[in-house]
Amino acid sequence: MTVQSPIPDYAQARAAMVESQLRPQGVTDAATLAAMGEVWERSSRVAVTHPGWPTLRGFEKVLSSWRAIFANTPYIQFFLTDEDVTVDGDVAWITLYENILQEVPGSGDEGQQPELGDSRVAATNVFCRTAGRWRMVVHHGSPVARGFQPD
Repeated sequence: MTVQSPIPDYAQARAAMVESQLRPQGVTDAATLAAMGEVWERSSRVAVTHPGWPTLRGFEKVLSSWRAIFANTPYIQFFLTDEDVTVDGDVAWITLYENILQEVPGSGDEGQQPELGDSRVAATNVFCRTAGRWRMVVHHGSPVARGFQPD
């Protein structure tokens, strides 16, 4: 997968993240977490807000949030669309939609075939360039209501 971006580290991280989401069910999430760890700046100034979650600050809390998501979601796949990248000096932000396909909790119980549900998240990612490398410092995701069409 080739992704054109003025932020080279973002392009590589995005490709790794998307590819990692295509893993077969049951495969370890260690590679996914390692890729996520490489995307983020390792500092106390980073913050993440997942839909329905409070804002978490600091690298360890951010990484722990992703660990919890992967550990508690048997199947999840992201389709990233409508990416818009803006770079201003050593700061860049990317707005996009995360189109998410995931197993509905409890649907695969008692030997039944699990159901898949879909959702859409409007996301903003902020990157800072430090020592020549782009690292994410903020991720904010907000759920998009079904059927919403802007004027």
